[in-house]
Amino acid sequence: MRARPDIERKGTQPYLKFPGANRLKTLPDGLYLHFSGKGEEPYVDILSIEACSTYQNLLDKRSRFAPSTGSLLAVCPVEWLMQPGLPGNNIPRWRLIRMLRKEPKEPLVLPVRDSRVLFALKQQHYQGFIASQTAHPHEFFCPMDVLTDAEGPKNPALRALLARAAIASNFMDIPEERRGSRTARTSLVFRPN
Repeated sequence: MRARPDIERKGTQPYLKFPGANRLKTLPDGLYLHFSGKGEEPYVDILSIEACSTYQNLLDKRSRFAPSTGSLLAVCPVEWLMQPGLPGNNIPRWRLIRMLRKEPKEPLVLPVRDSRVLFALKQQHYQGFIASQTAHPHEFFCPMDVLTDAEGPKNPALRALLARAAIASNFMDIPEERRGSRTARTSLVFRPN
């Protein structure tokens, strides 16, 4: 489910934070959430998209998703949960999240089970990075102009990169409860503000 940026930008959008932190929030430029289908085992898997305009910006954003950071929580405000989840449809998001059984009265705060991050870099930073750095298994990189291109969703290389970023790509067989998931087939275009 698309969480950031909200297509209509109404109200507060979901964000990430560390347990116990009430000030430092991570507001990814793009965020997709894949919710657990079981209310008794709540979690969320995330795909974050970070547009990095400078090399220092990349280093800062990479540190927020480093494996050593430990616990991460996704916070979905009530206002966001009550809004329609699909364009042209009035069904509120909370009804599309299978683990929720009743209308939420407080924010939905879930532990992040798996995190993948797509970093979009300016062409010169992208070329320098791939020539000298190693990506962590949860990190994916592309040139920013490819991601922001109006034809981006049709770009075969970008589609292949996003397919590799899907959790299902780590397994030989897809578990039955994930077969209906669109995670592996997601295509997107991110347009920074």
